[in-house]
Amino acid sequence: MSESPAERPTRRRAVPAAATTPPRPAGRRGARAARHDGPREALVALRAEVAKAVVGQDGAVTGLVVALLCRGHVLLEGVPGVAKTLLVRAVATALDLDTKRVQFTPDLMPGDVTGSLVYDARTSAFSFREGPVFTNLLLADEINRTPPKTQASLLEAMEERQVTVDGLPRALPTPFIVAATQNPVEYEGTYPLPEAQLDRFLLKLTMPLPGRDDEVAVLDRHHAGFDPLDLAAAGVRPVASAADLEAGALAAAEITMTPEVMGYIVDIARATRTSPSLSLGVSPRGATALLRTAKAWAWLSGREFATPDDVKALARPTLRHRVAVRPEAELEGVTADGVLDTVLASVPVPR
Repeated sequence: MSESPAERPTRRRAVPAAATTPPRPAGRRGARAARHDGPREALVALRAEVAKAVVGQDGAVTGLVVALLCRGHVLLEGVPGVAKTLLVRAVATALDLDTKRVQFTPDLMPGDVTGSLVYDARTSAFSFREGPVFTNLLLADEINRTPPKTQASLLEAMEERQVTVDGLPRALPTPFIVAATQNPVEYEGTYPLPEAQLDRFLLKLTMPLPGRDDEVAVLDRHHAGFDPLDLAAAGVRPVASAADLEAGALAAAEITMTPEVMGYIVDIARATRTSPSLSLGVSPRGATALLRTAKAWAWLSGREFATPDDVKALARPTLRHRVAVRPEAELEGVTADGVLDTVLASVPVPR
């Protein structure tokens, strides 16, 4: 599976290059931009902190930060052993966020995720016992290995940041993000996520196998005694906080986007709906998701306005799971990323 520009920020072709320190905007800067320098620098420093534990996945780190700024959820896809779980734990540690992990299995019940009412013999009454969903960063490991009934238990939490038990809504902590993982090559005993639930994820990030140099670096760290279960020993420390995320989210929401760039996003979405290779194109929800991620990327890049390049950089991770390739096209080797590349090449870029 090919990578999007947002998923290979260390390469020079990626625009903007978020793997390095974002460039400061040229010219005189307003007081608003200067006020947001602290949170931006803290979130940029997070990349280097996570790199102490995770090698060669800078794009996925960037994607998680963008999702946190947009208060959106992330679907991480990659073969076993590419550090998906470690990545989420390292990001939570560097942000000083509470995190919990749920291993999704065929016998997992909805109450095991959301919590349930438990009878207390001392009081002769039922009390609510919170499930692991009551956290800041929920790692839903191998989400496609549990039946649809349990998968659906996350829908309300992901959409409304609350769970309803016994008719009573219970608010989740702020921030609340779901980072779900799935294996793209093993389908036996799995339950593919339906389109309605895939659409709840802001980004779908692919985590490829590392290059040779990165893999050698991984082995060298393990040879030196690195323990993936002990992030403190690896030197991973909190360098940002929930307050930085909140300030960054407010700043990203204020990023200027011209009508021409908004029209560009709409044209991309509409082009997917008429593609002969797709049976399902991008919905208006997908277009608004691309608007949000492009603004967050622009803010991380140190600008007060979004450009078509920001839209292009986030198009594939934001839209790849919102389109469905026709079966006959899949047999010919067509992929969602390939179709999106064709769409981006065909839609005129505003000047």
